[in-house]
Amino acid sequence: MLGLLLEPNFKEIQEHGNERFGMTSEEVIQECKLFFFAGHETTAILLVWTLILLSKHSDWQARARDGILQVFGNNIPDFEDLNWLKIVTMILNEVPRLYTPGVMISRREFNPERFSEGVAKATKGQPCFVPFGGGPRMCIGQNFALLEAKMALALILQRFSFELSPLYTHALYLFLTLLHPQYGTQLIMKKL
Repeated sequence: MLGLLLEPNFKEIQEHGNERFGMTSEEVIQECKLFFFAGHETTAILLVWTLILLSKHSDWQARARDGILQVFGNNIPDFEDLNWLKIVTMILNEVPRLYTPGVMISRREFNPERFSEGVAKATKGQPCFVPFGGGPRMCIGQNFALLEAKMALALILQRFSFELSPLYTHALYLFLTLLHPQYGTQLIMKKL
C-alpha cells in the first residue's frame, strides 16, 4: 500500500522537477493512518453485522461452520485455502448488501444463496452491488478486508456457536459512512 502511494508521488516529483508537486512525508504518513484505521473499522463493522445476522439465521451459521470444518477441520485456517469457503463468501457478500455504507439504499431479506454463483450472476450485470465502491472509486482494501473477515469468521465459527442476547436491541446509527448497531452487539457465545 505504501508503494502504491509513493510510486505516483515520486513520478509527479520527477515530472515537475520540484518536490512541492508531490506529497510531503507527513501527508504520506497521514494517508497510511487513514487506510489503516478506515480498513480496521470497515472490517470490524462487517464482522459485527455478520455475527448479528448469523445469530438470527442459525441455519446459515451451521452451514458456514460445516464448510469451515470440511476445509480446515479444527486446524488454524491458512491463507491459501480461505477461497474454498463458498458459504462464508456468500455470507460476506450478503451482509454488506444489507448493511451497506450507501445508507440511502434500504435492503431487506437475508439470503446469501443469491451469491451462490458469484456477484456478477447475482447482480445480473447491473452496478447495484457496491459495498466497497465501484469503478475508479473502488476501495483498494476490499480484497484484504474480505480476507481478514473470512479468517476471523472461520476462527470464530470453529470454536463457538452464538445467538443474540435478549438484551440486544436492533437499532442503527450512522457514524461517518458506516452503519453501526446503536446499542452495541450483545451475543451469547457457547464454546464448541
